[in-house]
Amino acid sequence: MRTIIFTGKGGVGKTSIAAATGVKAASMGYKTLVISTDPAHSLGDSFDVELGPAPVKVSENLWGQEVSVYGDLTLNWEVVRAHFAHLMEVQGIKGIYVEEMGVLPGMEELFSLSYIKRYSESNEYDLLIVDCAPTGETLRLLSLPETFGWMLKMIRTLEKYVVKPVIRPLSKKIGKLHEFVPDVEVYDQVDHLFTSVDGIIDLLSDGTKTTVRLVMNPEKMVIKESMRALTYLNLYNITVDQVVINRVFMDDIDGQYMNEWKTIQHNYIEQIERSFGPIPITKVPLFRREVLGLEMLKTVGDVVYGDTNPLDIFYREEHTSITKVNEGHYIMKIRLPFVFDNKMEANVLQLGDSLTLRIGNYQKGVILPVFLAGMRVAEAGYEEKWLKIDFRKKETVSAPAAVS
Repeated sequence: MRTIIFTGKGGVGKTSIAAATGVKAASMGYKTLVISTDPAHSLGDSFDVELGPAPVKVSENLWGQEVSVYGDLTLNWEVVRAHFAHLMEVQGIKGIYVEEMGVLPGMEELFSLSYIKRYSESNEYDLLIVDCAPTGETLRLLSLPETFGWMLKMIRTLEKYVVKPVIRPLSKKIGKLHEFVPDVEVYDQVDHLFTSVDGIIDLLSDGTKTTVRLVMNPEKMVIKESMRALTYLNLYNITVDQVVINRVFMDDIDGQYMNEWKTIQHNYIEQIERSFGPIPITKVPLFRREVLGLEMLKTVGDVVYGDTNPLDIFYREEHTSITKVNEGHYIMKIRLPFVFDNKMEANVLQLGDSLTLRIGNYQKGVILPVFLAGMRVAEAGYEEKWLKIDFRKKETVSAPAAVS
């Protein structure tokens, strides 16, 4: 199944572009599902159809869905939430705070990821289109599996070596201790949630199946955020195969006021083309009518894709390369554009056979190949749009390297 993820700064019109892509693909005979993972859902408004937490048929070959975190919490997290609530009540805490304590940060994003994996494995649809939350939330969604991976291991280790053999038997003998000890069902539900997104990054980083399309307006702040987004997406080896510039003023708009705005937009469009090329860039005009309903979405889809197939992969590039310089000296290069442009702080940390890359507020773990695991990072720095890391034999390196 083909998966296309649309993201961009809030308010740029990514929902309209995602919905238009769905209409275009469905008209070509592809069984298409468009899901919204944005808490402020507007996908139903775009289709002019009432959507819900399960797929709703919009037209022939086209379905829509708006993910509901509250319904998912009830189905997939109720046992854990009830345990948290009980612990709070034992401590004398009551009211709405008790109900909220069981909802951990990132829960909504985790449920969204589980849907992507579920539909990808079911192969029920030819195309899954994901209308994501604004860029920051999308990037947090992508970083969650690695962020929570250590938590799942810790919980399972705690249950296996501490709770099950020691604390649970003691709780039966010592007063009210049993009130604080989670039941087996609590661990099982935590395990089920996190394993439901296991391998999702591998799925999203498979450029033969999944790509991201960035939607932006020709505005300074939007361009800056899109630059940061592309850097972070590259960090996770996720392919961006198209940039859509939305709401471009058309040439037939006259008047001094509008001509000044057209000049401003023209300058920013040139900047986008210089900065984001060779990724294909498509311009969508600001229409005279509001983009609502299937008729207008069809018009938008025709502008974005013309005679091309929206399921095609428009662009691919390597995010990582490893080159052997000589025996005992290798260079790893990771494509991270716009790091300097946005003054992002970068750190490289090596621990055994793993490498942790931290760029700005996000980090990713990289398992090193066997031939690099026995070496040490000697030097790290930037070369154009690439992070360049030198690996050498341990005995030739006196201290860990810093990124420059």
